[in-house]
Amino acid sequence: MKEILMFYLDDCGYCHKAHQALEELKEELPGAADLQITKIEESREPELADRYDYYAVPTFYVDGKKLFEAHIGMSYADMKREVRRVLEAALA
Repeated sequence: MKEILMFYLDDCGYCHKAHQALEELKEELPGAADLQITKIEESREPELADRYDYYAVPTFYVDGKKLFEAHIGMSYADMKREVRRVLEAALA
């Protein structure tokens, strides 16, 4: 399995959608419950967050490669689809 990093903010609505999608997908996607996801709240670890190239949260990296960065207007279905893609990449 590959390393997953998730950058988020506590007060971010899109981040809440991503967290919810992660919980659902851990039950729905075979093997996803075994994945290790390092979640980094960027306001608590700004020096670490500054080392990565992203502009919006949530953002996911798999093995150091950015696979998903949220954008304005994403629905829950959009978010879940993108989080699924991240988890599938980590399982591959």
